[in-house]
Amino acid sequence: MTIASSKPQTRQPLLEVENYSVAFRTPRGLARVVDEVSFTLEQGKTLGIVGESGSGKSVLNRSIMGLISSDRQIEEGSALFDGQQLVGQDRQPYWGRRIGMIFQDPMTSLNPVMKVGRQIFEPLKLHRNMTGQTAKDRAIELLTKVGIPEPERRLNDYPHQLSGGQRQRVMIAVALAGEPELLIADEPTTALDVTVQKQILDLLSELQQDTGMSMVLITHDLGVARGRTDDVLVMYGGRVMESAPTETLFDRMRHPYSEALMLSIPRLDQPKHTRLTPISGAPPDPIAPPPGCRFSPRCRYTQADCLESLPAAVDNVNEPARHSWACFHPVGTDDGDAALAANLAAGQTVTGLAIRPSGEPS
Repeated sequence: MTIASSKPQTRQPLLEVENYSVAFRTPRGLARVVDEVSFTLEQGKTLGIVGESGSGKSVLNRSIMGLISSDRQIEEGSALFDGQQLVGQDRQPYWGRRIGMIFQDPMTSLNPVMKVGRQIFEPLKLHRNMTGQTAKDRAIELLTKVGIPEPERRLNDYPHQLSGGQRQRVMIAVALAGEPELLIADEPTTALDVTVQKQILDLLSELQQDTGMSMVLITHDLGVARGRTDDVLVMYGGRVMESAPTETLFDRMRHPYSEALMLSIPRLDQPKHTRLTPISGAPPDPIAPPPGCRFSPRCRYTQADCLESLPAAVDNVNEPARHSWACFHPVGTDDGDAALAANLAAGQTVTGLAIRPSGEPS
């Protein structure tokens, strides 16, 4: 008979990233693409990382995995995977076996001249020592699990013989072949139609429940993040603008960039032909970012202090412990309301960004 311990069992986070930075040497100077990012991913949970193209989402995760091999890269900070330091170490032993990755475009990620079966056999042999009929049976099982019809026949197909959704399912099967503890899904539904997007996201959720793996879901779609993640990290200009449990963030967004992202997407409760609110301007140059807050040139809340120093991400005592944001004038606070009111009265922010009385950028 086993007697359960009365002491609470605590498990360390699967991934702990602290002050992690990635820069690249270029002819123009040093490009800081990821700048002092910190987050924690618990075992079995899903972290959503959202932001526009160029915000540093993909570079962050590919660098943590060690997939960017360049002598121009400078990597700093800490990234602990299951208590083991990744920064400064060879991460190839983790690939496939402990950390899997689904890339944005399966047509460029799958080998176009290699049959589907062989692309699944390789990680089975490398990471699970499976060969022959055992590997074939497991490959068929994986293709069945990811919803590929006639899986045995598909083993002999080339990627170009499959639809976009089927290719993405094959990519998932390849990533799952090594039975990873962490799956990084980098914009896994970008090139797919809406119906197939839902099927792929449902599949990932089901696989996560079956295997207990943790997942990082990189997306520019806040709607996807809200329905599919436990926690959300909002990135802009290589930095974390806001982080919180998913529902906390959507119920009480504090960073103007999070709010701007939300205002820029259509909603089902809006009348037809409702004009969306785009985010004026473009992401910052990683070599020469603006002084102070990276979002200040595009932000309708910007004040003089936003241009003078870079706001640090801090927890607020009046919010849940894990809700933090990097802003001097947060949305939904007295400071934020006053800043927005002053800019609306002036018709523009201190950076010259014109805003309408409705609060929309011109």
